[in-house]
Order: sequence, then C-alpha cells, then structure tokens
Amino acid sequence: MRIVIAGGHGQIALRLERLLARRGDEVAGVIRKPEQAGDLLAAGAEPVVCDLESATAQELVRHLEGADAAVFAAGAGPGSGIERKDTVDRAAAALFADAAEAAGVRRYVIVSSMGADREPPEDTDPVFAAYLRAKGAADEDVRSRAGLDWTVLRPGRLTDDPGTGQVALAESTGRGAVTRDDVAAVLAAILTEPGTAGRTLELIGGDTPVEQAVKAVAAG
Repeated sequence: MRIVIAGGHGQIALRLERLLARRGDEVAGVIRKPEQAGDLLAAGAEPVVCDLESATAQELVRHLEGADAAVFAAGAGPGSGIERKDTVDRAAAALFADAAEAAGVRRYVIVSSMGADREPPEDTDPVFAAYLRAKGAADEDVRSRAGLDWTVLRPGRLTDDPGTGQVALAESTGRGAVTRDDVAAVLAAILTEPGTAGRTLELIGGDTPVEQAVKAVAAG
C-alpha cells in the first residue's frame, strides 16, 4: 500500500510511519518545515513539504495521486491558540479530505479525540474547548462524504509510555489513557481492515491484542 499521512512529523505519525515502513508499505508524510525531513527519512517515510494552512486542495492532490489510503494525523499542537485549532484541526482536515476525494483515494482515516462528540463543559480551558470543537467539526465533515471510506479514531488521554499491544476499541469505551505506540499500532491495523470503514471508534488501553481488537470491531 501507498499511504500519505498529514501531520507527518507528529508523535503518532512518526510511530505509524515506522510501523508501515517496517511491514513493507510505501509511506509519505506531509510536513510543514523542511528541517523535519530527516526525521521522516529515518522513520522510512518520504517527506512531502506542504503547509496545510496555506496549500490548495489541488496542490495536495498531486501528493495524494496513486495513494491507497490517507491518514489525517495533523494538529496545531500544544502552545497554539484558538485560531490555529480551527485552521489546522478543522480546516486542514477538510482540505485533506477534499484532496483525497479529488485524487480518488477512498480510504481516509482521521485521528480525532475522545470528547469531540459533545459540547465541552463550561469550565473547560477555552483553548482545549476550541480544540475539541474543531476535532468534532472535522469528524462531522469527513463522515458526510460519500466519496470516502472513512474511519474516525478517537483516542483517550495520550501517554508516552511504552506500548502494551493491548487495547480497548469500541464505539464507546469510557474514559482512559492510551499510549501513542498503541494508537499507531491500531491505525496500522485499521488501514488493512476494510470492515472498519464507516465507523467512529474510541480507543484506550485495555486487555485485547491490537489485531484482535480491530478484527472484532470490523466483524461487528
């Protein structure tokens, strides 16, 4: 498979690139800064320099042509303000989906966030609330597209602990934490499981091996 990942220098994306390259997939990561290219090359991915906040859909189409799947794993990141939560976490996701449709790439996986399906509580930090709203709007946009075989993955609280290879994956899991290693492993498995298309899934640490968890969801 050829897989193009938006937000290719993100912590989950780099882990995913290593996994995909290791299993023999052809991987490209869309990055904003040319100086990030070396990290992608070390992960086994082709760096594609393209700023998702200023690019047009047609520019992105060129990078997506011939791909079998697209993964949106971009985010404005910590330290960014409310405005960039909208321009990256919402608008860039929609732009990447536009480009995927135009390039004929049906398989589209978006990394969202647990809590993106509801209005944040009133006492939520304003920037984090904007992040959740942007993720929720991006999810709704992707799910409305008949031209995509989409999967929305909503991980719980992310940690940098070593992956366990065991997760809980379902439409509703309840709150919990999950390692970035395990998120990447689930994404890799989802990409080869057509039965996960059209599903919005929550993900936390659990006691079911990743491959088994993904197959169970697909079968359900």
